[in-house]
Amino acid sequence: MLRTTHAAGGPGTGPEFPVTPSGEFPGNWRPNTGSAVALFEQLRLRIIELVDAGALAVGAKLPPVRNLAGMLDVAPHTVARAYKELEAAGVVATRGRNGTVICARDDRWGALAGVAAEYAAASKAQGASFAEAVQLLAAAYDAD
Repeated sequence: MLRTTHAAGGPGTGPEFPVTPSGEFPGNWRPNTGSAVALFEQLRLRIIELVDAGALAVGAKLPPVRNLAGMLDVAPHTVARAYKELEAAGVVATRGRNGTVICARDDRWGALAGVAAEYAAASKAQGASFAEAVQLLAAAYDAD
């Protein structure tokens, strides 16, 4: 369930923004520092998992980079990179001082369709057949 907070921290100080309730994200989850999967990638995948499960609703505000980095005991750059890649994929939108929020799935599919079109064009330009392009995509998709 979402609650709201005011932009500057108090009622009457600005517009309201939905925020993820504390304790729900990141909750008890922490990246596995012993994993071969990069920390930013673990965070990126966790956010996608929570969005797809509905645990992070559309419009939910994610913690600021520095705050989340402190909660997860990782470098701010780790969180910033995860957020940047999520934004490129259309999972989140960064609204400057207003924070990073979860986007609607339709927005994400639109972004994914754009990336797919770019990949298809690049594959054609390199002379790859459809089957070769799909094979490369499948290999990349299954890579850990």
